[in-house]
Amino acid sequence: MLDARWKSVQCSSPAGLHRMAYKEWGDPDNPRVLVCVHGVTRVASDFDALAASLSDTYRVVCPDVAGRGRSERLRDPQLYGVPQYVADMVTLVARVTAGFEDRVDWFGTSMGGLIGMVLASLEGTPVARLVLNDIGPTLDGAALARIADYIGQDLRFPSYDSGARFVREVSNSFGPHDEAQWDKLARDVLRQEPNGEWVRHYDLALAEPFKSMSRERAEQDQAAPWRAYDAIRCPTLLVRGELSDLLSHETALEMTRRGPRPRLVEIPGVGHAPTFVHADQIALARNFLLGS
Repeated sequence: MLDARWKSVQCSSPAGLHRMAYKEWGDPDNPRVLVCVHGVTRVASDFDALAASLSDTYRVVCPDVAGRGRSERLRDPQLYGVPQYVADMVTLVARVTAGFEDRVDWFGTSMGGLIGMVLASLEGTPVARLVLNDIGPTLDGAALARIADYIGQDLRFPSYDSGARFVREVSNSFGPHDEAQWDKLARDVLRQEPNGEWVRHYDLALAEPFKSMSRERAEQDQAAPWRAYDAIRCPTLLVRGELSDLLSHETALEMTRRGPRPRLVEIPGVGHAPTFVHADQIALARNFLLGS
């Protein structure tokens, strides 16, 4: 197994150019590509355990979505949304499949699943197999409000330990993890500033589109994801945390009856969202993606 490599690709938005960083695992000449995309305030390194496990078969590509981690921020915060992210991923896929068949498998957690859902719905999509991790076309309004409030808080921590405790508290819904796993989940999303303070590793302006969303736009946005979902034709696996407050059991069941009619697996004792750092969760993804 080759070590992970950090690379970047230049993407375009109506406000200008920005670079998106991505972490690549496995043989760089392997034409079989799996793209793994994280949730709204998380980063590419969330997938280290999954990527390491699958890099014997795939070249695993894990981007830091614009405004997170090592990727550049967007000049216009109102562009932080699925349409821009999908455009960035089209550019990424073109880069990582250059010289090969324009085809990838996709694993998306939360926001990463929404991006994958839209990309998979497009005519001529490169997405061949799709894993949706605790995400669907209808999301709980209270949970969205909680996330929106959390994103925009300018929180600063005097030490790494205090920042790590905060990350652990707000990530309690991820389910049981050992101390080393909790430490990695914190270290991946915290960075130290020159003054010694620790902050979360993303652009706080991510919250701006949430604040400016009108009721009319919100209602329109509820219809659009179902249209996209119903257009998906590739094999799909839907994973839900049994205790998820974002994706309801009822919505998950409705998803199994329409669109790609995915197999639904609910992970007991976990909320939003399963981290796929545990062996049983990794095996679930591996079995689906490799068709066993």
